[in-house]
Amino acid sequence: MVSPRLVLVLGDQLSDSLAALGAADPARDVVVMAEVRDEATYVRHHPKKIAFLFAAMRKFAARLRARGWDVRYTEYDDTANSGSICGELLRRAEETGAREVLATEPGEWRLIGTLTHCPLPVRMLEDDRFLASHGEFETWAKGRKALRMEYFYREMRRRTGLLMEGDQPAGGQWNFDHENRKPAPDAIAHDGPPDVAPDPVVEEVLELVEREFPSNFGALRPFRMATDRDQAEQVLAHFLAHALPSFGDYQDAMLAGHRTLYHAVISPYLNAGLLDPLEVCRAAEAEWRAGRAPLNAVEGFIRQIIGWREYVRGIYFLEGEGYTARNALGQTRPLPALYWGGATRMRCLAKAVEQTREDAYAHHIQRLMVTGNFALLAGCDPQAVHEWYLEVYADAYEWVEAPNVIGMSQFADGGIIASKPYVSSGAYINRMSDYCGGCAYKVSRKTGEGACPFNLLYWHFLDRHRDRFARNPRMAQMYRTWDRMDEERRATVLREADGFLARLDEGEEV
Repeated sequence: MVSPRLVLVLGDQLSDSLAALGAADPARDVVVMAEVRDEATYVRHHPKKIAFLFAAMRKFAARLRARGWDVRYTEYDDTANSGSICGELLRRAEETGAREVLATEPGEWRLIGTLTHCPLPVRMLEDDRFLASHGEFETWAKGRKALRMEYFYREMRRRTGLLMEGDQPAGGQWNFDHENRKPAPDAIAHDGPPDVAPDPVVEEVLELVEREFPSNFGALRPFRMATDRDQAEQVLAHFLAHALPSFGDYQDAMLAGHRTLYHAVISPYLNAGLLDPLEVCRAAEAEWRAGRAPLNAVEGFIRQIIGWREYVRGIYFLEGEGYTARNALGQTRPLPALYWGGATRMRCLAKAVEQTREDAYAHHIQRLMVTGNFALLAGCDPQAVHEWYLEVYADAYEWVEAPNVIGMSQFADGGIIASKPYVSSGAYINRMSDYCGGCAYKVSRKTGEGACPFNLLYWHFLDRHRDRFARNPRMAQMYRTWDRMDEERRATVLREADGFLARLDEGEEV
C-alpha cells in the first residue's frame, strides 16, 4: 500500500486552487491544518486578525471535508497541540504513516526556513495564485536601473488583457492617477462594506481569542468580517455595485467620521486566499464595460491588485531574507507610545490609530501619509515600524507588508521601491482629510506655539538627510525652498523640532 502524503494548508492559503491541493490525491493524501502558538505569537497580532484566520481556517477545513478530503485539523486549545507547524506535521505523520509533505510556498522567509529545516521531507510548490512567478519577476527586473511599479504594471496589463483594447490600454493611457486624487468630499453616499454577523463557528473562535489573547493591542468586538468564500464574494459584490464608481475619485481621501469611504476593504480576503485576484479584477472590468463604473475608478482599483500587490511580492522575494533588516537612513528612535493608543494631541494620528485599534484596518493613504509619514519624519527605527504594521492590520503578511513599510513608507531600502521618501508637511494631510479641523495644533502655523508637528519635522527630516537627498531631482525644489528661508527661521524650525522630539522621547503627550 502506498503511504499517504501530508498536504499542508496554511492560514493564508484558503484557496480551492492551492498548488499543494492540486498536486495531491484526496483518495490517498491527508490535509493538515493547525492553529499553532508559533504562528499566532511570533508578533502580537491584532485580535481581529487572529479571529478572522482561525474562523476562516475552520470553515475552509469543513469545505475540504465536504469535497472528500481527509482533514486533520488542530484547534488552538487542543491539549495535544504541539504549538508549531512542524510539530503538527510530525504528529500527523506518526498518525498516518506519511513520509512526505506537500506544501505551497509560504509568504515569508521565516516560515519557509521552518519548513526547509523540518525533519520530514517537505516538497514546496510555488504559489501560483499570484500572476507573476518568482522567475518571471526576476526576468522583468534583470538589468533594469530602477524597478518602478508602473512599468511592471503595464506588463501585467498586457499579459492579462485587463482593460486592453488590442495592444493598447483602454482610454489611451495606462494610468488615470491624476483623476484619483480628489480631497475628502463633504459627504459619502456609501455606508461601507456590509457587516457579516458572527455565526456559531465565528462566535466560538471569538471566545477562544478573548480567552487566549486578552492583552493584544486591538478590539476584538464588534466583529464584522467575512470568514468564508461566499461571504467574501458578497462583500466584493456590494463594493462593485455601490462603491466602485466613486472609488477612483476619493481613494486618497480621509475622513474622521467615515473610515472606509469608497474602499472595498477586501485585502484580508485576497491575502488569505478567499478571493482570487484575477477574478476580482475581471469582475471590476466588467462593471466598466457594462457602463456602471468609470474607467479611472476601475483602472485605479485593478492597478492596486495586478500592479502594486504583485509588484511588492516580487520585490520581497527578489531582495531576499535580509530585506526587513534594512535601514538606509540609519533611523533608530523607538516607536512612540501613541502608536499603541497613547494620548496624543495630533488628531490625524489619534484618528488613524483609533481606527486601526478598533478595525484592524486603515486604507493606504492613512498608512503611508499619516502613521508612516510621522514615523519617517520622527526618525523611528524601520524595524519597529515594520513590526507594528505586521501586528496591527488584518491584511498584513510579510510578503506584502514589508515592502510597503521598509520600502515605500520608510525608505529603509534606500530607494528600491520609491524614488524619493514619502514625506509631507501638514498641508497634504489638511488637503486630503478633515483631520486638521479640531486639532490642538494649527496646520497653518509653521513655528511657535501650536505649530503643526508635521510642519516642523518635515524640514528637520530634510535638513538631517541633506547629503542623501539634495541631488534627488524630485526633491531639489524642496531644498531650494528651505535654502531661501532666512537663517534665523531655519534655526527656529530645527530648534522647535528638536524640542518636540525630545518631548516625544520623554514620553510626554505631544
